[in-house]
Amino acid sequence: MAYTLTNEAFASEEEALAAAADRGWHAVAFDVPAETNDFHWHEFEATTYVVSGTLRVEFEDGGIVECGAGTLVEAPAGTVHREVSPAYRAVFAFDRDPAEMTQPVNKPLDEHPRNAAV
Repeated sequence: MAYTLTNEAFASEEEALAAAADRGWHAVAFDVPAETNDFHWHEFEATTYVVSGTLRVEFEDGGIVECGAGTLVEAPAGTVHREVSPAYRAVFAFDRDPAEMTQPVNKPLDEHPRNAAV
């Protein structure tokens, strides 16, 4: 499971919001402060449209991606990652209503499906 990156996928925040709406996904735009978090995963699919700044993601296997303005990032559910980013602005779109997501949204590794008893 890994992110899919598309550079130069959109030109403006409005275009990103429209693209998310065309997919029928729930979108929100906001500024993300500089952050470094622990490795985690999400139980939902998400797309991130980086509007400004740089999103930097590290993967459990050691891979690193840096995504600048105009980059579309598609993330399947269950991808283990962490953000180590300077501040950036993005449109986040989710395959489900955020009000229906279980909390916390960043799930700890010990709850990852790969750790489920067989």
